[in-house]
Amino acid sequence: MHIEPGIVEGAKVTLSYATAAGAGAYALVSARRHLKDRGVISLLFGTAATTALVLVFFELLPHFPVGVSEVHLILGTTLFLVFGAAPAAFGLAAGLLLQGVLVAPYDLPQYGMNVTTLLVPLFALQYVAGKVVTPRTPYVALRYRQALTLSATYQAGIVSWVAFWAVYGQGFGTSTLQAVGAFGAAYLSVLVLEPLVDLAVLAAAKALRGVAADGLLQPRLFGPA
Repeated sequence: MHIEPGIVEGAKVTLSYATAAGAGAYALVSARRHLKDRGVISLLFGTAATTALVLVFFELLPHFPVGVSEVHLILGTTLFLVFGAAPAAFGLAAGLLLQGVLVAPYDLPQYGMNVTTLLVPLFALQYVAGKVVTPRTPYVALRYRQALTLSATYQAGIVSWVAFWAVYGQGFGTSTLQAVGAFGAAYLSVLVLEPLVDLAVLAAAKALRGVAADGLLQPRLFGPA
């Protein structure tokens, strides 16, 4: 999902500042709700944990360039299910920034595009989760179809934003559309793997019921809404 350098250049980059600011504003609204419901310690712990995990996902898990971007096993759905929307959003944004500063400074000019690509689908995932998971169902009880729906929402959002940035920057040329198509096809591998990872993590979390410190993890993980 890292937009390749040179895809969007010049004045067009300005749009990414606006979209990233919008995503950041929504993340702050989500954080305000989190603070009210779960407190500051939970938000700080979740943000630190998700930031560290995002760096691991980006740097240690397999990733490879395809077309206009890179295919990553981001596991945004997993972060949301375990920690909640606000910590996942802050962790994705902070992890992406740290990766740019420490490892890949050539990605920093694309930070606005990349953070938009990660966060907007996360908030769409939050909305869909409220529709496909009944209020009485804890996340540890999710079935494969539900996990697949959530993962598909997140991955489809990522592919859609990558496609948007590519076409916005390069136009509807044949080479651009072919590159976008190749990226989307490659991302099907992530769609196959992520729901399985989600269910494995949720199964592990289920075994820790009563062990995890109260409030540090997503309340829906073990209980109803």
